[in-house]
Amino acid sequence: MKCYHVDAFAERVFEGNPAAVCVIDEWLPDELMQSIAIENNLSETAFTVRENGHWRLRWFTPGGEIDLCGHATLGTAYVLANFVEPDTARFVFDTLSGELVVERRGDMYELDFPAYDMRPVPVTAEMEQAIGKPVKAAWMARDLVCELESEADVKSAEVNQPLVEKLDGLLLHITAAGSEYDCVSRSFAPKLCVDEDPVCGSGHCHIAPYWAERLGKPELRAYQASRRGGELFCRVSGQRVSLAGNAVLYSESIIRVPDDLL
Repeated sequence: MKCYHVDAFAERVFEGNPAAVCVIDEWLPDELMQSIAIENNLSETAFTVRENGHWRLRWFTPGGEIDLCGHATLGTAYVLANFVEPDTARFVFDTLSGELVVERRGDMYELDFPAYDMRPVPVTAEMEQAIGKPVKAAWMARDLVCELESEADVKSAEVNQPLVEKLDGLLLHITAAGSEYDCVSRSFAPKLCVDEDPVCGSGHCHIAPYWAERLGKPELRAYQASRRGGELFCRVSGQRVSLAGNAVLYSESIIRVPDDLL
């Protein structure tokens, strides 16, 4: 089985968020897909199968299957556009989060994703202890979003992973208004066995609507301030979020699965 390693939300390798992408003819056992994700040891491994004219897409972290993933969806569209269906510019994916569309626009890929409906929650001492910085405001949907005082606080935060794991929400995103960008953020997912997600697309389905409302503008340039770093072009329209970015291929490999596991 061929596996592609793609750096998403990146213009060159060693940047953005790496994802493994497996294009398969039929579904593997869930336990096997989980084992492959653990072996790959990336924040996500995507598996896709052609079904009824669309592509069915699933995402696995080392800690389990997840309902939505931006960078691995971008990576999957990149693989399909360059190695499977080079004449196709629009890909429709059936996922746990419903139908997702990715359109190829030159070297960019634009993802149409659902926006999370967030609610404000009280800032707690546990949040500030986990992050190690003062928290201005906190919001909750699938994930917890904490606005910090400054871009510098986001970049310099040294989070306490065991304390982050105890917070409500699947992931933790810390964010602040940026100087060069509209917003800067970082994402942490110890519940999924991922300490820091280098560039989190689904996280920006929380972050982009938050900053679009705060700044009064629907289009944003966002930066994920992880060690690898990544740039996202976001547009918020009602209950949808458009995320656009580049992708590059790092490697192709063959996964050799013993017959008794299939």
